[in-house]
Amino acid sequence: MTRSGWRKENAWWQDGLQFTCIEGCGKCCNEPGGIVNLSIEDAKKLAQYFEMTTSDWLERDCVRKLDGKWVLRSRKSDGICIYLDKEMKCTVYSAKPDQCSAFPWWGENLRSERTWKKTALTCPGLEIHEAPIIPGEIISHWVEADRHSAKGFRHLTE
Repeated sequence: MTRSGWRKENAWWQDGLQFTCIEGCGKCCNEPGGIVNLSIEDAKKLAQYFEMTTSDWLERDCVRKLDGKWVLRSRKSDGICIYLDKEMKCTVYSAKPDQCSAFPWWGENLRSERTWKKTALTCPGLEIHEAPIIPGEIISHWVEADRHSAKGFRHLTE
C-alpha cells in the first residue's frame, strides 16, 4: 500500500490503459502556469546535461515555491516551460525531469476514471484507439516517480 492509501492491485487502471505520445504535440508542456516539481536527482541530471554545477543550474533555471521547494522556471513571456521550443519539442528530452516523463501517469489524473477522462480532453494521445496498452506495472512506476518529484527538495547536497 502507498502513502495515499491505494494499492496497485486495486487500482481501476491495473490492467493497463491505452496511450501514445504524439510527436510534435507538446500540449502537456504548453500549459501557461504549469509547475514542474523537481527531485534532487532531476536537478543533478539537468545540471550535468548543461555541464553546470547543480547550484548554478538551480539559480539559472529554477525558482523556489513559497514552501521552499525548487521548481523549474517558466518563460516570463507566456508562462510556458523554458525547455519547450517553437516546434513543440523538449530541448532537454534526454534529461527531462521525472514528472515530465511520468505524464499522463500522475496520481491526480488516475484518481478515478472520471479524472482520467478529463485528462483525455487535453491529451490527444489518450484518444488514439490504436495506441498500445501501457501495462499497470509501468503506470505504477510512473505514478511513484511523479510522487517522488512532487515531494521536491529544499536543500542541495552536492
